[in-house]
Amino acid sequence: MVRYAGEEVPRSTNKGCVQGSIGGPILWNLLLDPLLQELERRGHYVQAFADDVVLMFDGNTALDIEREANTALSYIEDWGTKNKLRFAPHKTSAMVMTRKLKFDNPRLKMGGVDIALSKQVKILGLHIDNKLTFNEHVGKQTAKALDIFKQVSRAAKISWGLHPEVVRQIYVAAVEPIILYAASAWAPAADKIGVQNVLNSVQRGFAQKLCKSYRTVSLHSALTLAGILPLDLRIQEAAALYETKRGSPLPELGDRETESRVGFAETPHPALHMDIIFERLEDQSLVDRHNVQEVRIFTDGSKIEGKVGAALSIWKGESEVRNQKFSLSAYCTVYQAELLAICRATGGILKGRERSYGLYSDSMAALETVANHSSLHPLAVESRENLRKALTQGKDVSLYWIKAHAGLQGNERADELAKEAALALKRKPDYDKCPVSFAKKSLRNRSIIKWNERYKLGETASITKMFFPDAGGAYRLIRKIRPAGLLTQVLTGHGGFSQYLHRFKCGENPSCDCDPDVHQTVPHLLSNCPIFDQLRFDFEQKFSEKITEAKYHELIGSKATREAFIVYCEKICAVTLKKNKST
Repeated sequence: MVRYAGEEVPRSTNKGCVQGSIGGPILWNLLLDPLLQELERRGHYVQAFADDVVLMFDGNTALDIEREANTALSYIEDWGTKNKLRFAPHKTSAMVMTRKLKFDNPRLKMGGVDIALSKQVKILGLHIDNKLTFNEHVGKQTAKALDIFKQVSRAAKISWGLHPEVVRQIYVAAVEPIILYAASAWAPAADKIGVQNVLNSVQRGFAQKLCKSYRTVSLHSALTLAGILPLDLRIQEAAALYETKRGSPLPELGDRETESRVGFAETPHPALHMDIIFERLEDQSLVDRHNVQEVRIFTDGSKIEGKVGAALSIWKGESEVRNQKFSLSAYCTVYQAELLAICRATGGILKGRERSYGLYSDSMAALETVANHSSLHPLAVESRENLRKALTQGKDVSLYWIKAHAGLQGNERADELAKEAALALKRKPDYDKCPVSFAKKSLRNRSIIKWNERYKLGETASITKMFFPDAGGAYRLIRKIRPAGLLTQVLTGHGGFSQYLHRFKCGENPSCDCDPDVHQTVPHLLSNCPIFDQLRFDFEQKFSEKITEAKYHELIGSKATREAFIVYCEKICAVTLKKNKST
């Protein structure tokens, strides 16, 4: 049906599958699934996403593959004819993957048309070559990233243009996703030096823009001051996270499982969804006004001293009749504890004999997760199923959000029990599935350790290492500093200093104004140059700290001296640049 300018034109279809409509994907799945199932039954390996279908065959000789593949293609052609679908052999490509140096190519046909053999194929945006080097894919993705950099570089200069935070947003939201696309498939390629060099050439430019440094600044310095990790480590991290979400164990967890979302097909049919709403009760008067249920259950979760617990406080009238405590593994979150308490509370309601229940929680996030049917958190899905079963049992369950630490009697009791559960329970955890957030943190720490080893062994960034000898510490600290302009010149040694200008043929000599025999370097200016003795004396008297090369990292790392030390560095840099510019 086509509607245009107030007119309707109907047209019936008797072949193929309607494309471009809301129901198109569903209709296509209904049409294609029987083909996929039959191919699988015949012993062929097949995968499909929308209308992209991939077939894989293996054999000892080209003839074996040729026979098996042509049999499958013949069946597909016949199936298409029966379903009034026409396949395009000229758009179909085949690729042979083997370690043999000499081999015969299989001759493949579909509908009497030869299928061309190629050295690479593109599947869902991933370029796969016949040697599985993924060099072509890396080249294509980095070319896209470089196109973005060219546009950014026109609008982001050292003294004007885009703010570094805008550049950071572009890098995080556009560049990294382009490079990391399908990382789980090609992550091993990132270990190769050639691939790392290509990735570094892309990342170096963005890192320099993020910290507003000169183009001569090394990759290690730029990455450290920009607060980003090398792309090859990010690729390995993304691939490891993907595998972890699929169920691969983390070394830090042993044999414990990672918490994974419930499969959509395992949830109740949308027609069976019940509306779940909760009311907000801000104070005790509102709680008392809604105190009409036979049983009230207060839930809470707590994390204290690195331990996690959850609890229920069950009330009838104005007194507690029963309580339950649950322990969780130390890596679990308060959010998981809150959801576990709600899940166990709804499970207990199914066993109760009373007809009306009130469930009170001070976690807005947990209640919203339970009420949202699109959330597939396992504890939320189980809670919703318990509420649905309670409804079929004729039980009335009301959900309420109450304000935490507002003196509400039931909530304070649940909070007390949750803390006791975290600190006192010595039994096996009632819930030990690792949250994805912990997996991300563990993988990020692993990446930082690798980056730190590379940073320390590197021969570049000598000035930067005076201020940040440890890349891991710098990664956490740099988010509080966000260096740019003058400070970046000091932290890299690449700026308007005589020694640097002379090195790149922009100055007559590298000497400092204080002594013709002394080079004007960052360590000299900050620690020894008599021109800035007054500034240095004032700082050292105020903080009782000597400004020496060995203490740069302490001065910039300490919260007490950081701001004053940065101001000190910027003042010296500004004066030096002004003098060198005039000469």
